[in-house]
Amino acid sequence: MVDRLPTRAPGCKGRAWGFWLLAALAGIAGLGGQSPAFAQAAGSLPLVVGSGPTGTSYSVPIQTLLFFTALSFLPAVLLMMTGFTRIVIVLSLLRQALGTQSAPPNQVIIGLSLFLTFFVMGPTLDRVYQEAYVPYTNNTITFEQALDKAEAPMRGFMLKQTRQSDFALFSRLARLDPSVTAETAPMRVLVPAFVTSELKSAFQIGFMIFIPFLVIDMVVSSILMSLGMMMLSPVLVALPFKLMLFVLADGWNLLIGSLAASFVT
Repeated sequence: MVDRLPTRAPGCKGRAWGFWLLAALAGIAGLGGQSPAFAQAAGSLPLVVGSGPTGTSYSVPIQTLLFFTALSFLPAVLLMMTGFTRIVIVLSLLRQALGTQSAPPNQVIIGLSLFLTFFVMGPTLDRVYQEAYVPYTNNTITFEQALDKAEAPMRGFMLKQTRQSDFALFSRLARLDPSVTAETAPMRVLVPAFVTSELKSAFQIGFMIFIPFLVIDMVVSSILMSLGMMMLSPVLVALPFKLMLFVLADGWNLLIGSLAASFVT
């Protein structure tokens, strides 16, 4: 005869589930029966530590939340309120004019644009640091006052780069009162006017960059056509001549110097 393994009794499984259910209920009851002191310690964290003549002091979790919220707006501030837009567009147009598809790569263009932006915005950022950040960290001004003091240098920088026609366009679209000037206009009007002016300036500089390289392309194409080499790509032949012209003319020095000088600070 074949020995069979002993089987579990029909009610054993039900008793096991009943045991675990009772254990869970006991645990829940134990949590509900905690002392009042422990329940109070596990309560919600305070949002405000204190308030005084220097402003309101928030707790560390709230300060951390505000910090990471501000970080989410940093790319928009970098792109829309600084000279980064003009610089990165000019460098991208230079790469297209040279005919190189991936040299310099995007990482190099963005990195160079960032450092050039910090260089151009240096005086403005120094004013923001001295007039807004330092007093706020010393608890001499409130957060709202720090924002107002930080806005003034940024507004001054954008006003110097904004064309009057672009500001008039967005003022008309926003239906502002005619008495509102660029100095008193809200940021929702000044920022798009500034970005539009930056795009115009970038394309103007890009047009000046394209002209000498376009002449080289036309000369090379004409020579290849006269020699009957129609199957040879003019772009491939013109590329070394473009690079040689750019290097001999000290193109990087001229371009970066012109970009930095194009900003009114």
